[in-house]
Amino acid sequence: MRTFFALLLVLAALSGCAHKKRTGKTRIPAAPRPAGVPAPGYTETGIASWYGHPYHGRQAANGEVYDMETMVAAHRTLPFDTWVRVHNLLNGKDVEVRIIDRGPFINDRIIDLSHAAAKAIELIGPGTAKVEVQVIRAPAGAPVALFAVQVGAYRDRGNAERVRLRMEERYGAARLLERKENPGVWRVLVGSESTPDGAAALAGRIQSESGERNAFVVRLDS
Repeated sequence: MRTFFALLLVLAALSGCAHKKRTGKTRIPAAPRPAGVPAPGYTETGIASWYGHPYHGRQAANGEVYDMETMVAAHRTLPFDTWVRVHNLLNGKDVEVRIIDRGPFINDRIIDLSHAAAKAIELIGPGTAKVEVQVIRAPAGAPVALFAVQVGAYRDRGNAERVRLRMEERYGAARLLERKENPGVWRVLVGSESTPDGAAALAGRIQSESGERNAFVVRLDS
């Protein structure tokens, strides 16, 4: 008899548990990050260089005046006001800089540091070094990005136009761009992609099909 009543109590307890409502919290999915705005922690590795005169005191690509003694830098694709940590892989030194400018416009380089930032990681003497660049803070409200492939920069606009026509005939879209911070230089930009990966794929095609070895991805700033 005791066994019978114990069994009834167990069944009643199980029945009560079965009718309890689950109160676990519902996970709200994170808002998608706009294309071209890397999340903090994004890293890339390559060659860093630095720039000072004659750019010191000139307008940077984001509109502010470039002061080579502040902690700023140029990058080809990161949104303006992105903060990055630059780690010199040769000596272990770090520096944090804000992106205000575009460059470097040499295929194997990934960031151009101000004089002050280069000095902080002992880059002045050698001029270049292999570094790791890590995004530590992305800007809020960055505009929707478009990306293109730069295949050349020319002092002679006629030469630039000839290259542009050749690229347009082969790849469907090409334009000339004279940057306000570097007047008198005409850059040939090919394509208009919504993601860096799409532009990188186009750069690969151009390099393999057209022999333009100095083709690299750039951000199209409004």
